[in-house]
Amino acid sequence: MGYPSKDIAERFQWTFPIVFSPVDPRVLYVGSQHVWKTTNEGQSWTRISPDLSRHDPSTMGDSGGPITKDETGVETYAVVFSIAPSPKDVNLIWAGSDDGYVQVTRDGGRNWRNVTPKEMPAFARISLIEASPFRAGTAYAAANHYQHDDFAPYVYRTDDYGETWTTITTGVGPRDFARAIREDTKRAKLLYLATEHGMYVSFDDGAAWQPLKQNLPDTPVHDIKVEERDLVIATHGRSFFVMDNIVTLRQWGAQTSSTGLYLFKPEDVRRGLDRALAIDYSLKQPAEKVTIDVLDGQGKLIRSFSGTAADASQKPAGPPSDEDFFRRPPDPKPAVAAGINRLNWDLRYPGATDFPGLIMWAASTRGPIAPPSTYQVRVTADGQTQTQTFAIKREPHLLADVTDADLQKQFDLAMKIRDKTSQANDAVLLVRGIKPQIQDRKGKLDSKAGPTAKALDELDTSLTAVEVEVYQVKNQSSQDPLNYPIKLNNKIAALQGIVESGDMPPTDQSVDIYQMLSGRLEAELSKLDTAVKTKLPQVNQMLQKQKLPPIKAEPLKPPSTSTVPPER
Repeated sequence: MGYPSKDIAERFQWTFPIVFSPVDPRVLYVGSQHVWKTTNEGQSWTRISPDLSRHDPSTMGDSGGPITKDETGVETYAVVFSIAPSPKDVNLIWAGSDDGYVQVTRDGGRNWRNVTPKEMPAFARISLIEASPFRAGTAYAAANHYQHDDFAPYVYRTDDYGETWTTITTGVGPRDFARAIREDTKRAKLLYLATEHGMYVSFDDGAAWQPLKQNLPDTPVHDIKVEERDLVIATHGRSFFVMDNIVTLRQWGAQTSSTGLYLFKPEDVRRGLDRALAIDYSLKQPAEKVTIDVLDGQGKLIRSFSGTAADASQKPAGPPSDEDFFRRPPDPKPAVAAGINRLNWDLRYPGATDFPGLIMWAASTRGPIAPPSTYQVRVTADGQTQTQTFAIKREPHLLADVTDADLQKQFDLAMKIRDKTSQANDAVLLVRGIKPQIQDRKGKLDSKAGPTAKALDELDTSLTAVEVEVYQVKNQSSQDPLNYPIKLNNKIAALQGIVESGDMPPTDQSVDIYQMLSGRLEAELSKLDTAVKTKLPQVNQMLQKQKLPPIKAEPLKPPSTSTVPPER
C-alpha cells in the first residue's frame, strides 16, 4: 500500500489470479509477477516461474497525482493477470500478463517460453487465457487495449502450444473489446466470448461469432463459467446471469437450422436436483400449431401440450395472486415462432379432476412426479413430427440411500391418491350437474304436484349431504379454510403433497391414512350412487307423469385441464 510497482517485491494486483489445477485438485496456483504453487492448502508456496511480465520501468512508477498518489493495489502493474493450467496435461501451464506477454511452460514451470501473438499491440492486457479441455496444444487468449484508447477486440487461438496464433474476431463488434473466453466442456470448438458489451458465441472454433444476447442487458461481462449444463457469467455490475440448460448450443449445427422442425435431444433429468425437463425445438418458419407429447418408454401418452398462432397473440398471464397459491398452474402452451423455442415439462403426470371455484388448503390437483425410467418427447408442427428419448435418473450423490424401487412406490401411491381426488371432485361435479335441474323442475311443477315436489326435495337433500362431506361448500376465498374445516377431497389431495414432500418411499402412516380416507370417500360415493341409481329414476317417473323432461345424471362440465379419468 502506497508503494509504486517498481518497489514491491511481489506484485500482487488487486484481482490477482487464483486457480486450481483441473488435473490435480491438490495443486493451487496464484500470480504476482511470478507464478506460485502450493500443494498443501497454502501452508507453503513454491515459485515456479521467473518474472513473466514485460517489467518496463517506465510503466512501474508512482500512480496518481498531482495532489495525492493513488497506490492501493488496483494500480499495481507488470503482473501475471491470468493463469490457465491445462485440463489435459498437469505440466502444461499458460500465463498472461497485464502488460502484454503470453508465456507457457510444458514442464511444470522449470522452463517458460514467451509466445505472445505477434499481431497483438504492445502493452495489451491479457485479460484471460483458456486452455482447451479437449486439445493440449490449443489455447485461447482474450486481450484488451482500451486504456490506450483502443477499443478493438483482440482474441486469439493457438493449436501448437503458442508457436503460431490465429486472430478470431470475425463477427465481434469493432468496439466490443474482449475480457474473457471459454470453450464448452462438452462440445469441442464451441466458444463463448465475454466483451464490454455482452456475450458472443462461436460454433466453429472462433472462425465466426454471433451475439448471444437473449435478455442480457448491454453490460460488461468479466468472466464465464461453463458449469455442467449451464452457462454462468459475471458482469461488472456485480451480477450473475445464468443461461440454464445450453443443450441447444451444444447441438446446434447445419441440420438444426436447415430443417423445418428440429427437436433437440433433451438432457436426462436428474431426479432430486432437476424440477423440469427443458424441451427445445427449432422452427425454420412460424407454425400454425405445435403439439408436444410426453410419452413413457412404451410409447403411452403421459401429457400433451398444444399451442397455436392465436395463443401467441394473447397477452401473457400476470403473476399468480394469493388466491392462486394452492391452485394447479395452467398448462404451458408451446411457442409457434420461428427460431429456437422451449417448453418446460414439470415432470408431472396429468392432474386430478378440477372444478370451477375449487378451493383447497395445502393441496392442489397437480399430477404425480414421474419416477425414474426412460421416456420420449414428440413434437409435431404443421404435419412434421420428430421424437427424442430421454431418461429420468436418480441423482446419485443426493439420493444415495434411495432406490428406483422406492421412488416407484412413491409414484404408485401418488397416482392412487390423484385418482381418489378425481373421484371426490367428480362426485361434486355430478351433484352440481343434477341440482340445477332439480330447481328447474320444481319451478315448473303444478301447485297440485306435492308428492313430486317432496321427492325432488329429498333427492336434493341426499345429494347435498354427499357434497358437503366431500367438499367444503362454504369456501369462497383462499383463506376460508381457516374458518371452515377442510373436507374429504382436500384431505386426500393434501396427502399427495406429503407423500411427495421428498424423494423417498411413502411412510407406513401415509399408506394407512390413504386407506382410511379412501374408505370414507367410498362410503359417500355409495350414498351418491344410491341417490342417482335409485332415487333419481323414481323422481323421473313422477316428472314424466307431470309431462316434464327427466333429470339427467350428467356432471357439471369441468374446466379444460390436463386430466385423465380416475381408476375406479
